[in-house]
Amino acid sequence: MPIHGDTLFMGTPYAHLGAIDAKNGKPIWNVAVAYDKLAYSITLQPLVVTDKVIIGVGGAEFGLRGFVAAYNPQTGKEVWRFNTIPGAGEPGSETWSGDAASHGGGSIWVTGSYDPALNLTYWGIGNPGPDWNPAQRPGDNLYTDSVLALDADTGKLKWHYQFTPNDGYDYDSVQVPVLVDMNWRGSQAKLMLWANRNGFFYVLDRETGRFLSGTPFVKVNWASGFDEKGRPIQTPPAPGTPVYPGNQGGTNWYSPSYSPRTELFYVSAWQNYSSTFRREAAAYEPGRRYVGGGNQTVTPSPDAPGIGIGRRNPINNWTDTVGNGAVVAIDPRTGQHKWEFKQYDVSDSGILTTASDLLFTGGREGYFHALDARTGALLWKINLGAQIVNGPVTYQVDGKQYVSVISGNVLVTFGLRE
Repeated sequence: MPIHGDTLFMGTPYAHLGAIDAKNGKPIWNVAVAYDKLAYSITLQPLVVTDKVIIGVGGAEFGLRGFVAAYNPQTGKEVWRFNTIPGAGEPGSETWSGDAASHGGGSIWVTGSYDPALNLTYWGIGNPGPDWNPAQRPGDNLYTDSVLALDADTGKLKWHYQFTPNDGYDYDSVQVPVLVDMNWRGSQAKLMLWANRNGFFYVLDRETGRFLSGTPFVKVNWASGFDEKGRPIQTPPAPGTPVYPGNQGGTNWYSPSYSPRTELFYVSAWQNYSSTFRREAAAYEPGRRYVGGGNQTVTPSPDAPGIGIGRRNPINNWTDTVGNGAVVAIDPRTGQHKWEFKQYDVSDSGILTTASDLLFTGGREGYFHALDARTGALLWKINLGAQIVNGPVTYQVDGKQYVSVISGNVLVTFGLRE
């Protein structure tokens, strides 16, 4: 829960935003961000930026239109709102046909990022609706599957970049926008690093939104690359044949990490994972699911039948071991894999890197791992008994460092040996 002064803020699954006194736990205010009876929800915690509390809503799978909104931290009054699906006549509305935009989706599932020097806040936007039937909504379907750069004071759009136009694979772009200052091809640059659900790792200029590079970090067959403006060159597989990555993507909402010491980007990846998709017309009914078909996914584990065998990719020089999870260390300047730490099953765990070149992460098997962030070597592990689906955190109390992680319903904390 973020804090502003002595006030804590919390979003709820019922699309409310609340303020709580941090000293006594009493509620200060509680406002409805959206109407939960229509299936609006909030799945993230708000972002506190100077004198505003910023939140986004979910609901795309129920034929709703998403938005990002800012609230006054003292009163709970809405200050600004940006609709992630443009209204008639607004910029971006030309990328929708007929009345498709009125149920266009564009959820916000994960908290955005903020650059105080630019006063820009960045938000990843989810899939269009209906999810799996792009023929029902011709056009690029802005601002779904995009990153938005919004002025923190006004909510005005500074720039956007769309990762997957007219998405038919449910490739929500709701991964964490990682903001990095580093040397880019001879000049110091303000960058955004993004391993996307669609299987590509991106580098963007976070001041302008300019596309700098895009490289696959898992197997990809829905696109062959990018044109000169950074638009993906789509190569849709034939109906009923596998799409790589599958419905859950090459990665998803689990937090990645970047270390300024190693200058590497780390992500939990689902490797050689595919789905087939079924398309069908969807009719909107308030409060009912609006998805336009479905998907079938091959179980992503190494011994699952019919998945295949491992092989080396000569282009990226990394090994495809079929149907497994991995922590992948990516060099942002080249998009190449520096190292991989393979796991038996796919992982939903986030990643934490430290100034001592350690990397902490977990997995579905219940193991909590400490790796060497430079080499990927396993330094230590322990089984905590249940899958780990959060990003570990580290903190210091009275000069002693701790690292905490959640396994199942249990919070576990470790400290260095005395």
